[in-house]
Amino acid sequence: QFMMTNKLDTAMWLSRLFTVYCSALFVLPLLGLHEAASFYQRALLANALTSALRLHQRLPHFQLSRAFLAQALLEDSCHYLLYSLIFVNSYPVTMSIFPVLLFSLLHAATYTKKVLDAKGSNSLPLLRSVLDKLSANQQNILKFIACNEIFLMPATVFMLFSGQGSLLQPFIYYRFLTLRYSSRRNPYCRTLFNELRIVVEHVIMKPACPLFVRRLCLQSIAFISRLAPTVA
Repeated sequence: QFMMTNKLDTAMWLSRLFTVYCSALFVLPLLGLHEAASFYQRALLANALTSALRLHQRLPHFQLSRAFLAQALLEDSCHYLLYSLIFVNSYPVTMSIFPVLLFSLLHAATYTKKVLDAKGSNSLPLLRSVLDKLSANQQNILKFIACNEIFLMPATVFMLFSGQGSLLQPFIYYRFLTLRYSSRRNPYCRTLFNELRIVVEHVIMKPACPLFVRRLCLQSIAFISRLAPTVA
């Protein structure tokens, strides 16, 4: 009854569980490497469906206007709808599936707890303990996702030069990364950029660091800082 009352949330829960299933079979190719590639696409398509449903939930009244598009681009669900479209037809990259897998796992775990609460406060204690461990490690998981988002940028450039990516992919992914950096709901990408900068600056300022390495790193930091969008 709880699930039927919340049909849209239940549909997103099922699509997230399917995303986790497909992502796991891609990362652990138990059915063979050829099947793993198809599970990669299925995971991204399922994530695109979830993101579209979530976007519809957040902005139910669709309008074909610049104002609506600007509002949609502020939503994290729109970011990951774009993310899925960027990678769904590309060469399978294990690194690109982890954000999809982990976000789906976290959100599915949250709704699963609601389903268990509706069933009874003491139902399935073993599953509850697993879900509680996931919730306890949520911050670390979100940081890991942000790390994947950042390091996928140079990976898309590498894929381009290795012949496994398209010319547009790095430019579209850069747009995705700027959206993640400016996200109102999820500050982890922005936080991790700052943490990485502090770590790199700390390392290159040591006397043992060669001068040309220090200059190269400082120039890279300045270049990336110029590319970063302004956040209100």
